[in-house]
Amino acid sequence: MPNAIKTYVRYVDKINLYVGTATMYLVFVMMGILLFSSISRTVFDTPHIWAVELSQFTMAAYYLLGGGFSMILRAHVRMDVLYSTWKPKTQATMDAITSFFLLFYLGTLLYGGISSTAYSLEYGQRNYSAWNPPMSPIKIIMCIGILLMLLQSLSNFFKDLAKAKGEEL
Repeated sequence: MPNAIKTYVRYVDKINLYVGTATMYLVFVMMGILLFSSISRTVFDTPHIWAVELSQFTMAAYYLLGGGFSMILRAHVRMDVLYSTWKPKTQATMDAITSFFLLFYLGTLLYGGISSTAYSLEYGQRNYSAWNPPMSPIKIIMCIGILLMLLQSLSNFFKDLAKAKGEEL
């Protein structure tokens, strides 16, 4: 593999490892928000209208920003009917072939996400709830997460291609 591809794979993996490691702690943030909400509602009888929705936004950020990290670990769910019986080179070949479908899907998703984010920023879109938060921050996070997954899927494609050829990347 050319040095440019090796450099790309190294940097994208490093970025997704860093973002994924930092994102793991958002679960604790979400748990803290829900715990605060529960205690304030039951003990102090003061419910907060923002708590559940903020925890949903936190969970969405956790899920979206952690996608690239789980792709590095190959932790996504697979439909494993024949895959586990194949040789590693055959698995890598099939992974490289199916990467095109994932790249197309993520590219389409990113295109729609950018369009939705631009609309949200231009018109000041807000969520229809009692709290009424702006939607642009979570949509920006959505686009970043999709972009990181797109970059990581390309990195995985290069790794699978190298593995299929019997090379190390």
